[in-house]
Amino acid sequence: MTRLHDMSLTAQVRGLRDGDLSPVEVVGHYLDRIERLDDLGAFAEVTANAAVRRAAGLERPARGSLWGVPLADKDLVARAGVPTRYGSRSREDHVPAASDPLAIALDAAGAVNVGKTSTSEFGLTGFTEPLIHAPARDPWRPSAGAGGSSGGAAVAVAVGLLPAAVGSDGGGSIRIPSATVGVVGLKPSRGRLPIGSGLDSPDQLSVTGPIARTVEDAGLLLDALVSLSPFPYATGAPGAGPFVDAARRDPGPLRLGTTTVSPWDDSEDIVLDAAARDAFSTAAAWFADAGHDVTDADWHPVGYPDLFHVLWRASAARIPLDEADAALVEPLTAWLVEEGRRLSAVELLGGLAAARAFERRTVADFSRFDAVLTPALAQPPQPVGAYAGHSPERTFAMQVEYAPYSSFVNVAGLPALTLPVTADPSGHPVSVQLVGRPGGEAVLLSLAAQLERRRGPLPHPPVWDA
Repeated sequence: MTRLHDMSLTAQVRGLRDGDLSPVEVVGHYLDRIERLDDLGAFAEVTANAAVRRAAGLERPARGSLWGVPLADKDLVARAGVPTRYGSRSREDHVPAASDPLAIALDAAGAVNVGKTSTSEFGLTGFTEPLIHAPARDPWRPSAGAGGSSGGAAVAVAVGLLPAAVGSDGGGSIRIPSATVGVVGLKPSRGRLPIGSGLDSPDQLSVTGPIARTVEDAGLLLDALVSLSPFPYATGAPGAGPFVDAARRDPGPLRLGTTTVSPWDDSEDIVLDAAARDAFSTAAAWFADAGHDVTDADWHPVGYPDLFHVLWRASAARIPLDEADAALVEPLTAWLVEEGRRLSAVELLGGLAAARAFERRTVADFSRFDAVLTPALAQPPQPVGAYAGHSPERTFAMQVEYAPYSSFVNVAGLPALTLPVTADPSGHPVSVQLVGRPGGEAVLLSLAAQLERRRGPLPHPPVWDA
């Protein structure tokens, strides 16, 4: 018998619209699974009673593209009346009086919020192990972490606690955990979305995007996110929609670049794991077999580490911490905030100018291709606690060694998608990344769906059938 969590998001949306499923039924199913199965640190807060009330009160005709769909806020998104802790002990008792635009817009689209997915403290790191609550764990290998900073969201999707999730990505925070636990993660182009566009901050790094089990589901959720209102920032980046149709469409023969080069190669010890290399080579071979022109991208980035160090520190400088807060935040956060606030205007403006120059060079370097294939991660999932006890500089380097192919995409403002294509000898899924042209999400979805069909179904983590 098909269980609700076995159904794709696309099938559930269709069932809700056609009346074959009810919001109460769907939301109740996922709340039951969350209550029974969330020992992997997916959720920072569950609002079961509020979710049941909202599901029961949704009226037909269905309004909004996500009508009746259970979703959760990443614990960086304020929702009125719901504890929003930003993964930090400094915000342990914080209950906002007003909601952020994303929460308001998801409600307007008909979604049913079931709580908060866990994140690293203020979303600053690529691992989700905040001291305020249990770490987000890889469901395939629970002794390992799930990546970050949208680690809780990726875990919730991977084990069927949510049909899909909305994350944010300022340096890989959607793609890193999605690749770690074996689901699809999509970082949209800068300016693509009306909310979480990347245009509303000085560094222009962080965008909102979907996490899903299938490429088609990622396309459907991207369509929903593009349609959200109000529209304070969206620039209408070029590209065809709806995106779910792109995931169903054969891409036709395209020119694809490939590279295992990262912009960190000259500054950090980047070693590509054998399983990651095999997944990359397999995906390249499958694309060639499908008739695409697959060519080495011959990419040679320069000057990246210095500019990203400035942007990362500057992003922390904006976190509102007073002296009392500083005693409660984690050592890495305190160091980052302090370092960020030490930046001079000349240093900050120089970093921002270098970032825009890197963006122009990278867009030009990749312009010969419809998309560029890279590994998603360089290493297998890291043990929980692996990043603890090190200096801030060493913790940063370890994150780069794990995920060297992520942050440059944010600096360049390009769309990127990660999806699992192979499994390592233990059965753990291993992912690759596709990077598109500005506004090229439709091409990425079409190519990724082609890989997905060639790959065939992957098994679920053991907890799926619990």
